Amino acid sequence: MDDYNKSSAQYLIGTVSKRSGVKSDLVRAWERRYQAVTPIRTAGGHRVYTDQDIARLKLLNQATNHGHSISQIAQFSLDELKKLLQQEDTQTHIGHTALLTGEKKFLAEDYIEKCYAAVLAFDARALESHFENAIVELRSQAFIEDLLTPLLTRIGERWKTGELRPIHEHMTSAVIRSLTYILRNNNPCPDHAPRMIVSTPIGQLHELGALLAAIMAELSGWQVTYLGANLPAEEIAAAVKYTHAKAVTISISFNADDHIVPKEIRRLRKLIGNDVALIVGGRAACYYEAVLDEVGVLKIQSYKHFREILDQLGTQ
Repeated sequence: MDDYNKSSAQYLIGTVSKRSGVKSDLVRAWERRYQAVTPIRTAGGHRVYTDQDIARLKLLNQATNHGHSISQIAQFSLDELKKLLQQEDTQTHIGHTALLTGEKKFLAEDYIEKCYAAVLAFDARALESHFENAIVELRSQAFIEDLLTPLLTRIGERWKTGELRPIHEHMTSAVIRSLTYILRNNNPCPDHAPRMIVSTPIGQLHELGALLAAIMAELSGWQVTYLGANLPAEEIAAAVKYTHAKAVTISISFNADDHIVPKEIRRLRKLIGNDVALIVGGRAACYYEAVLDEVGVLKIQSYKHFREILDQLGTQ
């Protein structure tokens, strides 16, 4: 890696994040795990970076957005990074995408086994480490679709058979929530991007599905306001009004066998009107198909289908 003139270090991490396009938390993750940059610390303990640090982060960000693993390129010099990106521009898009997809599928399968072993051992620290590495190597979308989704499905199945306890699933969810700063879109969203509200209806306390939907919408170019779980229809509708949202996405993860969810969905549709798209997903959404069809919601069948919905709404 290039030598640094530390006497020129003058930028705090907030400025570095704005100038490089890399979120502050991700800068710290790259620094901690891969020594991608080596800032000095002031007497007050603040990280201070150089212009060269910012240049490196810009190039690393471009390279990882093209699918390169940060673990493999973190120590590249500036010239090596520039050369890598120049070579990237000369490759055929179709051939590179096919290769990248194959590599990510293989990586995801390997990480699923590592992560499940950590869950089985109830080792939150190991699980967090595997997740952090997988997010950086796979990028957010592939991490969610190719690793996280099948992993959570396996955890649910093994919980039903008695191999795992509910605490294993709760521990996994807590680790995922703690890493959302890395998962979220690293690229600034344009002001004209369509806006969305994401939440769960009142009585629905499990928010992981909603959180992942919010991240996927951000990755698809939407400005997302994530409200968390367990909100009444009136509050969700108020958020739509304040943000001028084009769509609302809610997640239903638990079948309570009561009338609260149908009542809230009908109420929400009435409050937001028919001009705002109402999108519903979650593992328990199938139990409420009658009311979903009644009020005319868009039902999420898969992450791919969700992206298709977002792309279609975004062009309207």
